[in-house]
Amino acid sequence: MHFNLANIFTWSNFSLVLDVLIIWFLVYHLIILIRGTKAVQLAKGIVLIFIVRIIAGILQLHTTTWLIDQIVSWSVVGIIVIFQPEIRRGLEHLGRLPIFGGREESAHDESIKFIKELDKAIQYMSKRRIGALITIQQETGLEDYIETGIKLNADVTGELLINIFIPNTPLHDGAVIINQDHQIAVAAAYLPLSDSTMIPKRLGTRHRAAVGISEVTDAITIVVSEETGGVTITRNGRFLLDMSRDEYLKYLKAELVPKKEKDTKWYQRILGKIWKWGADR
Repeated sequence: MHFNLANIFTWSNFSLVLDVLIIWFLVYHLIILIRGTKAVQLAKGIVLIFIVRIIAGILQLHTTTWLIDQIVSWSVVGIIVIFQPEIRRGLEHLGRLPIFGGREESAHDESIKFIKELDKAIQYMSKRRIGALITIQQETGLEDYIETGIKLNADVTGELLINIFIPNTPLHDGAVIINQDHQIAVAAAYLPLSDSTMIPKRLGTRHRAAVGISEVTDAITIVVSEETGGVTITRNGRFLLDMSRDEYLKYLKAELVPKKEKDTKWYQRILGKIWKWGADR
């Protein structure tokens, strides 16, 4: 049998591979988007329905197959309604992509301002040994933890953060969760406690909660110690203890401030103009 490489490197095979990669990319980012939200349980239910459909087809259970087909045919509308927050967040993320241009500078400036407000609150509370627990959402959703807190939906200011964590006030016990729009979503939220043996015994509940949330999400969490005034940052199961002001500012800028591109590409300028023209109408 004659083997011909030309039969492999065809447009049909290339389009097939490209199709698989696109679907893999979309599924991967969808999983990242719904991690840590109630949508995970709903997604499991959808997968279970498809598994039952396959089994029913194999066993030739015609009534069950017909019923599931009807459910699936109407599920598109249901998925849009159920996953509305995740779809909205995904579309907003697409809208912030650099290819549209004109957004990097404002995002950069907003992030710098956000860090300055955080720094103002951290410095005030650290010097006075006011305990604080601040979680900043990244890619992974935090809706399950947001639901445990008291809704604020307020802009981040140093003064507001300080007032939240003043001892013996209704909101001081628990975590402040800041969403991807750099707004305080809730205060007094409950975070999962870590069972890690790597955490020094001298550290309290706030530090265990900070490590705990970092073990299940990619959120950045800032802890101000009530005993020492020390500043700790956790992410991805790791913690940086007793950071100086220069150290935590450097870390936050590296993680939260988008990089400015030196030169704007020609296609970014065109897309940016189209984007702004559409937004101004």
